[in-house]
Parts: sequence; C-alpha cells; structure tokens
Amino acid sequence: MSLVNTNWLSENLSKVKIIDCSWHMPQTKRSGLEEYKKIHIPNSIFFDLDKNSKQDTDLPHMLTDLNSWESIVSDMGIKNDDLIIIYDNSDVISSCRCWYNFIYFGHKPNLVHVLDGGLKKWVKQNKDTTNSLTKIIKSNYKAVEKKELVKNKIEIDKNISKKEFNVIDARSKERFEGKISEPRKGLRSGSIENSFCLPFSDLINIDGTFITKDKILEKFKSTKCALDKNLIFSCGSGVTASVLALAYSLIDNKYMPTIYDGSWSEWGASDAPIEAVD
Repeated sequence: MSLVNTNWLSENLSKVKIIDCSWHMPQTKRSGLEEYKKIHIPNSIFFDLDKNSKQDTDLPHMLTDLNSWESIVSDMGIKNDDLIIIYDNSDVISSCRCWYNFIYFGHKPNLVHVLDGGLKKWVKQNKDTTNSLTKIIKSNYKAVEKKELVKNKIEIDKNISKKEFNVIDARSKERFEGKISEPRKGLRSGSIENSFCLPFSDLINIDGTFITKDKILEKFKSTKCALDKNLIFSCGSGVTASVLALAYSLIDNKYMPTIYDGSWSEWGASDAPIEAVD
C-alpha cells in the first residue's frame, strides 16, 4: 500500500506523522513553503525538497548524505517506527519524491505512503485545514542507505550497451523526443539512448489522484518496455521519476523504487549519447 485516500487520513490524523512536500517548477513562481504557511492539513510538517537535497552540487534534488538525512528527519520529530503520510499541492506530485527518499534511507516501505489526490482533493472535500504551525519534538532518527535503489550516470552509460535494466523517462513525449527545449537552461534536448517514455501525467487523473491499477499496467505495457527487466526511472530532476516509481509499486508490490538521481539535469548537460526525433 503506497497510497492512502483522504477519508482514511481524516480518520487517522492523530495516529500518523503527516508531511507536506509541496514543490513547484521554478517557472511557476510558486513557493511550497509560503503556501504551507497559509493552508495545510492539521498536524502536518513542511518538507523543503530543495533545502533537504544535496547542497554541494549544481544538480537539483540529488539525495543528501546519511548524516544530513538523519538530522533533517530528527528535526521534523519523526521516529523510525512512525507511520508517515506525505502529500503535496503540486502539479508534479512532488510528494512521491519524498516517499522515495524515505525508502532509500531505510524507512520501512509499509510505513510510508502518499495521500492520493493531495491537498487539492482534501480541500475540495471540505476537510479540516489550518495555518497553525505544528509543534515538533525533536527525535533521534537513524537511517540506513539502500544504495541499490539509486543509479548514477556511469551505470546508466554502461547499461546502454549491457542492457541489464530498462530506463523509463517521466518527461513529456515532446521533451523526450527533443522536439521542445528543456525548461532548465544549458541542457540539450532529447533522451537517453535506448530509454522509454511514459509521461507521469498519463498516470494522474484530473483531480490529482492516480488512475486505477489496471490502467497503470496498460500504460506501462504501452511503452513496449520489457517489464520483466529491472526498471529504473528518470525525468528532469528526479521528482516525477518518483511518480512512475510509486505507480509501478502499485502493480508490483515487490518492486523497490529505483531512480537515476541525476536524471536529465545531469545527462542533458553532459556529452553522453542522446536520442532525438528529427
């Protein structure tokens, strides 16, 4: 179970730790933190996706180091045995990246879930909201890195010829095919050689909820990607790749989310081989 619905959460508000991981593309000029200060689900804690990522790199949203993660989560008052529900108010379902981070750093997968439909659905259903900041009692969180759940550029590059796993890209088809420019400056247009495309938006209903499991499976099959191989997900900066990872976990409960952390922000800025449609 990687998703919970709004009714379940409203009945269990006092039994879980709730995280608001709203993040927006820079060009939207929106601030997840400022929006959180105005309205959020009661008892929720804000998770700043930019600040809580690796800081000594130009690449966005890279996984931070173990010690930093322990400090971040301890400061949020979260314990290792807490049941965590993550939501967002984002068009790119940024809560999924926070979900992935917790699993990568060893939180038990059955103890971390995403709110299906996020804040948008919560508000539409007239459920309780607040602008009061949640009181936090610092914890002593201990993490363990699951390094098999992340791929780096060298591994992706070698796989082009070795073909040990398949890479599925969450960006739009137009970006994947190199028909439009990337939103981040300095990046080439196109895709990783031999990768597949499944836009994350194809998995999301108009109300922000995920499509049904049957439809998710259909979408993955439509990529013509062999699903019996290990799947690695990529995107622009590692956020929407996590949407695909969560979606796939819904149809394969043994799957552990695995991300190319640098994604196109790294690959598109390098001289690595790319594919593009003329």
